[in-house]
Amino acid sequence: MDINWKAVIIGFILAIVLSFILGAILGTWGAILGYLLATIYVGYSIGGEWMNGAIHGALVGVIAGIIGLLLALILGAVIGGAAGLAILGAGLLMSIVYIVIYAVIGGIGGAIGVFVAER
Repeated sequence: MDINWKAVIIGFILAIVLSFILGAILGTWGAILGYLLATIYVGYSIGGEWMNGAIHGALVGVIAGIIGLLLALILGAVIGGAAGLAILGAGLLMSIVYIVIYAVIGGIGGAIGVFVAER
């Protein structure tokens, strides 16, 4: 199986934009919905088997989680001191959790996208 990196990158950008817009309107659930819609798009655009869509959607989730980890590292370094260390520690722990959650949601969204493309 080949990874369609173009679809993954477009899905990641779409996830950021939709999560920001829907999150501003609907709150946390809007951000999750935006992310799910983006991964459904990824699964729809690549087609094939459901596992292919799930892998591509999960890749979008892992990339989003890694970007969140990098942002936590930057924020902890900029603030500095005890507060920066606390933010850094919490950010690292939460980033690992977010990577797993985003990968699962992305996999589900990618599989849904493949099912929609088949219909």
